[in-house]
Amino acid sequence: MAEPRIYATYWIETAFPLQQAAETMAGEQSTGTFVRVPGETDELREAHAARVEEIVELGEVTAPSLPGSGLPRSGDATRRAARVTLSWPISNMGLSLPNVLAAINGNLSELKAFSGLRLIDVRFPPEFLTRYQGPQFGIEGTRRLAGVFDRPIIGTIIKPSVGLSPEATAEQVRGLIEAGIDFIKDDELQGDGPHCPFNARISAVMRVINDHADRTGKKVMYAANLTGDIDEMLARHDHVVAEGGTCIMASMNSIGLPAMKVLRAHSQLPIHGHRNGWGMLGRSPAIGMSYIAFQKLWRLAGIDHTHVNGIDNKFCESDDSVIASARECLTPMFPAPHKDCRIMPVFSSGQSARQAAPTFAALGSIDCIFAAGGGIMAHPAGPAAGVRALRQAWDAAVAGIPAAEAAGKSPELKAALEAFSG
Repeated sequence: MAEPRIYATYWIETAFPLQQAAETMAGEQSTGTFVRVPGETDELREAHAARVEEIVELGEVTAPSLPGSGLPRSGDATRRAARVTLSWPISNMGLSLPNVLAAINGNLSELKAFSGLRLIDVRFPPEFLTRYQGPQFGIEGTRRLAGVFDRPIIGTIIKPSVGLSPEATAEQVRGLIEAGIDFIKDDELQGDGPHCPFNARISAVMRVINDHADRTGKKVMYAANLTGDIDEMLARHDHVVAEGGTCIMASMNSIGLPAMKVLRAHSQLPIHGHRNGWGMLGRSPAIGMSYIAFQKLWRLAGIDHTHVNGIDNKFCESDDSVIASARECLTPMFPAPHKDCRIMPVFSSGQSARQAAPTFAALGSIDCIFAAGGGIMAHPAGPAAGVRALRQAWDAAVAGIPAAEAAGKSPELKAALEAFSG
């Protein structure tokens, strides 16, 4: 029986012959180096060398995308782009995400043969589910805890990001939950500073949320940012559970894959994976990795939600990239009967009522958290009207009614479309 393999797909740019360039990648990230060495037998290469599975030429490029690349000995300076897929036997790195990352990313971006190299996708065999738990709650569990089943979960972010006291944070939460919000998250900048200690903040916020739940039956989901050292995160998780919370948040790039694995094994709550810092990996089209590849690592490690940016966002990511990432979150990583590891995509970054219709049209699903900060807080009639406007916008989008037409019967939506038209 053939050994299971990991597959990784790259976009490359090189002046070297494409087959040679692909073999350089495979050798660098498995058995080889720049010369054949003693011990690198044919039998060893057969068992452990990475394989070049596919090369698809994409055409010539006029100039190198990145500095520092070299030319072949022929002196030919013609550069071409291609899509290359490599594979590795899992015995090379074991069932270890940190070592997978070393194999599929490793030193590749520094190789002189390439003037561009970017990881665009990765596929795991289901054997990894024997070591990693994947999401605990995913889409269905998140909906159950939030009490929202037939529409997107409408969310927002505590603003200002930092500077509020625990009491001021709780008062902002009070206004938001009375306005009908489903989901509230800490900003990723709000951790455990002396002006707003984590335990005091969560206790103050949960008193408000629990009181509202006792009176109305609706318990708003609050994603508490517990990012920190591993022992701190586990203790903070326990405090959230003790206070009756239903979600925790961690900055993925800050804590790393091993820490996320530990947190997932300990957690009794959904994990909201914040992607801050991903721009360093994703902004350049010539280097780093796509979010499609990135989020798969974290889904295996155990997150239940993750940010995918948003349509017409305030950052640099294109709408096509945003929607591709969101769709991938909703796409099973493994076939039945294995766990599918689907998670909830979180739209954020400059979102308002005007992005509801294009988001639904592009995504084709209501399975998402749609988070608006300024799009709620800065509504001309106040946050409550901002929440209602988002609900009205999504209801219209799902019903196939143009937002401008729906606004004729919904003053909150009309004001939002006018306020956020720019």
